[in-house]
Amino acid sequence: MPLKTKHFVIFITITGFISCNQGINAPSSITGKRINITDSIASVDSIDQFITPYREHIEEVLDAQLAYNPTNLSKNDGKLNSSIGNLMADITYEQSNPIFNKRTGNNIDFVLLNHGGIRAAMSKGKVSRRTAYEIMPFKNETYVLELSAEKVKELISFLAEKQTAHPISKQLQIILNRDSSVKSSTINGKPIEDNRTYFVATSDFLATGGDHMNFFKNPIQTIDINYLLRNELIDYFEKVDTIKASTDNRFIKK
Repeated sequence: MPLKTKHFVIFITITGFISCNQGINAPSSITGKRINITDSIASVDSIDQFITPYREHIEEVLDAQLAYNPTNLSKNDGKLNSSIGNLMADITYEQSNPIFNKRTGNNIDFVLLNHGGIRAAMSKGKVSRRTAYEIMPFKNETYVLELSAEKVKELISFLAEKQTAHPISKQLQIILNRDSSVKSSTINGKPIEDNRTYFVATSDFLATGGDHMNFFKNPIQTIDINYLLRNELIDYFEKVDTIKASTDNRFIKK
């Protein structure tokens, strides 16, 4: 093939290839708009009819009265301990200890939860499963940690320093001096013994050092009793008639 003809063929081939690529490339403009699904899509009656009985049953179960609460309970109605915090910690102890004792032969020494984990107040009046879901919406489980006496002392120092109404069960009592130093701390009425360990019930979140509770890290052992904190509340509500809770002297400053 003559050189000029060969160059011409190459030129035509390249030109055609570029033209084809340009034809395939991006469109001149793109436009769009957001369409809310409720704007144009009507509900399907058959689906509503199928779901409604289940929804109504769930609502009925959630709102069925389990107990009665004679007064409003809040996590802010006390400085170092609160009515609802005391209730939650004491319920956790009451519901957890029989299970823990049956599995291990030991007893829980006390309970520590966190102030921020209480997500709602408990209003005066009807107490239901919905109440438990409002107070404890998370699927936190109860863990029991075996701690050294040194770790327990760190726990008490943490509470004394923070001076927040973190829920503690009545088995633990802390009394602070006016300068916020620890005047006394007892577990089941006895001073902390250096030569023994203690079993502390808490949530799985706190057990890993959540909410800066680093004293819970690296315990001697961790026992998961497979019991949601929320379910402990519900089970307790089902077995009592009237809720009794108030602030007391489990954590005070003199």
